[in-house]
Formats: sequence, C-alpha cells, structure tokens
Amino acid sequence: MSASASVHHFLEVDDLSVDDLNTVLALAQRRDWPQVLLGRGVALLFEKPSLRTRNSSEMAVFELGGHPVTLKADEIDLDRREPAADVARVLSGYYAAMCARVFDHGTLRNMAEVADVPVINLLSDTAHPCQALADLLTLLERWGTLEGRSIAYVGDGNNVCNSLLVAGAMVGMEVRVASPAGFAPDPVLVARTNGVVVDDPAVAVEGADAVYTDVWASMGKEDEAEARRQAFAGFTVDEALMARAAPDAVFLHCLPAHRGEEVSAGVVDGPQSVVWRQAHNRMHAFRGLLLWLFS
Repeated sequence: MSASASVHHFLEVDDLSVDDLNTVLALAQRRDWPQVLLGRGVALLFEKPSLRTRNSSEMAVFELGGHPVTLKADEIDLDRREPAADVARVLSGYYAAMCARVFDHGTLRNMAEVADVPVINLLSDTAHPCQALADLLTLLERWGTLEGRSIAYVGDGNNVCNSLLVAGAMVGMEVRVASPAGFAPDPVLVARTNGVVVDDPAVAVEGADAVYTDVWASMGKEDEAEARRQAFAGFTVDEALMARAAPDAVFLHCLPAHRGEEVSAGVVDGPQSVVWRQAHNRMHAFRGLLLWLFS
C-alpha cells in the first residue's frame, strides 16, 4: 500500500477504472488545458534509453506548466547505489509525480509502496500502459468508438502485448494474439482479459480492424536476437498478411520498427499505417493522464 491512501499510481492500465480510462482518453483529445502543474516538477527516471517516452513525457509536463527533470541510470542506479524505495521517499519531497522506465516491474511496486506522490510506469518488463493509452487514443480518433472492434497483435507476448490485452478488455475490444510457441503472453492474463491466442498470424489477422506488431527482441534481450529471428520466421506483418485484415484495417507499431523483420517497409510506410500518429499520441495520451491525476 502506498504511503498515502489518496495517492493514485499508474503501473498498469487497469489501475484506472473503465470510467477513468474513458476520461483520460477524452482529456487527451483536448487542445486547450489548464496549467495544473504550474510551478511543480515531475521526475522522469530512465534505466533504459528512450526516444518517444522521454520526449513525449517531457513535453506533456511542459505543456501543463510543469518542469520535467530527467534522471538517467548512471545518475541514480536504482537498487544498486540506493534502494528504489529510498529514492522514492526522497523524490516524493521534491516532485508532484515520479515516472520511471525500468527493467524490473518490481522496482515500480517498491517505489509505489512508499511514495507520497503518483508513480507512473513509463515501461517495465511486464507492462507498457502509457503506450496502450496512445494506442487506444489513435484507434478512437480513427473509428470514433472502440467497443466491438478487433485488433490482431502479431509477435512477442511482451509488455506491449500485455497492456494491449488489458486495455482492449476494458474498452470492449477483441484482442487476438499470434505468437510462436514459447513466446505467447501469460495464459493467466489472457484468460483474465478474454484474449485469444493462436500460433498462426493469418488466423489472428483474418478480418481484424487493426493489426499491431512490435520488435521481436525487446531492449535488454539483444543477445537473443538471432534465436528470435529464427523462432519468429513467418510472423512478419507484410502486405500479404495485411490483405487478410478488414479492407479498411489500420497498422500500428510502438516503434522503433525493424523493416524486413517484424514488419515490411511497404506496410509500416504504407497507406494503412498510423504509426506516426500513434507515436505523436504518446504525448497527448500522457498529458491526458496527468490532467486526470492533477485536475
């Protein structure tokens, strides 16, 4: 339990209620917003390198009148130089919120247990909830409503996949996952979110309203890259696979994209791709989350 019962942390999408999630998505679509962070700082802790997460979160804080302070791994060295819980206790006295991109999800839980301010998951080994918010926002802008729609995720059952399963269940979407044997998401999570898991990308993509993929070897698993290329042979989202989706289906990717591996250049750079809007929505979605937390 957090140090204050009134503190609302965001470690996974379902730390929000369904109503709260819909409110965050609505706030993310605003193009005028109150300066709810005026005169306040937000700490952004990064154990991993980042392009979209760092820039989108810094700019979202700035747009709300706040001051983002980015701290890199060599400056804080969580749980080695100092326990993560101690870092959280200290930073709680300086900042309105702490946001962290970490390797181990347990690091975030340890911080949240003692923090007097919101702890926000910018990415962990098990969840990427801020990415899922941007994904939903992108599809909501495209379709106007999410309930009853279907999305096929092709690839590694990783943190992005996990949060997509949770988010999809909350808004009434059907989430189908196609992963090779040994790389599927946790069956307990799949059952809890009513997801569908198959080992054939063509089955998952058939008639889907959206198709999503991610890199085969996430950051920190680079030593597995060659073995994963072999395991994921046949799981590339190319033009032939996209042709199995609904005629007006869109393509999503959380980026960076490895053209010729998990996705073909013709798909990621093609007319069905919404990946650049999806990337830009990382900022808008994060701003919506902060508005909900601090309004």
